[in-house]
Amino acid sequence: MSFRRRLGPDCQEVFAMGASVRQEALERLRVLAGEWVVEAEFPGQATGIGRTVFEWTLDGQFLVQRTDVPDPAPDSTAIVAVEPGTGAYTQHYFDARGVVRLYAMTFDGEVWQLLREEEDFSPLSFRQRFTGRLSADGDSVHGLWERTKDGSAEWETDFGLTYRRSR
Repeated sequence: MSFRRRLGPDCQEVFAMGASVRQEALERLRVLAGEWVVEAEFPGQATGIGRTVFEWTLDGQFLVQRTDVPDPAPDSTAIVAVEPGTGAYTQHYFDARGVVRLYAMTFDGEVWQLLREEEDFSPLSFRQRFTGRLSADGDSVHGLWERTKDGSAEWETDFGLTYRRSR
């Protein structure tokens, strides 16, 4: 007997609805899959050029982002997961410094946002957010990382980040 048949009709319907919401959320991310040149613009420094690859893993259930960049930014790997019932995204971030963070993520097909406002696997010495906008042709994302040390303070620019599709 299959897992779905053992759940019963009501549970099967909820399972199917959650799968549909999850699939729609995953589908929105497809535009990011591929290889990109990354340009990081830190104040007072030359633009750093790196590379990032977005690729699907585990039968297309997660989107992995691997980024190799020059100093002062660390190389990193991030895994985007989708909550089945709501379609909400979470980005699990890991970098070469040993930093591990969780970001609440949204992506509506045009605007990509990441937000970290709570302590997780790393102390929260500052709040952080990224907002990027996908170009109409889907071949670039222009974004900005911001931070604030005080929840009531103004957000200040940390650095600019541009992705340009290379293939």
